[in-house]
Amino acid sequence: MPRIGLLVTTGTGPGVLHELTGVIARRRGDIASVDIVGQQGDASRTYFELELPDDDATPLVAELRALASVRAVTLVNTMGVIYGKRIIIMGGGAQVGQVAIGAISEADRHNIRGERISVDTIPLVGEQPLADAVRAVARLPRASALVLAGSLMGGEIEQAVRDVRAQGLLVVSLNMAGSVPDAADLVVTDPVQAGVMTVMAVADTARFTVARLQRRVF
Repeated sequence: MPRIGLLVTTGTGPGVLHELTGVIARRRGDIASVDIVGQQGDASRTYFELELPDDDATPLVAELRALASVRAVTLVNTMGVIYGKRIIIMGGGAQVGQVAIGAISEADRHNIRGERISVDTIPLVGEQPLADAVRAVARLPRASALVLAGSLMGGEIEQAVRDVRAQGLLVVSLNMAGSVPDAADLVVTDPVQAGVMTVMAVADTARFTVARLQRRVF
């Protein structure tokens, strides 16, 4: 089924989200994601991505607009169409920056050919903050790969890597001290090359598959 994006502006108060999702359910819409974008004064904006059984969203939009709590409904491109797959880079600031150089440069090459890949970074230190951040990547919409960029990672971070890999997330690690490289899908020594290879691994416009590699450390 085709996926559409809906930005709905409503008044605030209890039960508003319930009203919106009730209309979507009656129109046989399958909600893929929902995000309360923000609230200003007595107005709130909610973004939905949903799938409909046909291409015509007009009846759904009309029924939503008829609700007393709704002020505006706008059909928008989905985040997948605009931003595409997400690569998350985390770890030490210097290493994160170098990985980002490779990832952004390679993503640009694929994006001008019709691909959509975006790159997010967060410099972090500390075993527990990093472990929490790794596990949170599996909850991020459209996250396709995680790159761990640092000099030393192990312990709870290693377990977090194994947890997100079990959920289908590709994990690339720099060749660093600690046990995280042992848990990753791919280990790359050069940070710029790590960014490049990660983008190649998730891009539909590249002919590179991690599973077909004869070795996993480069």
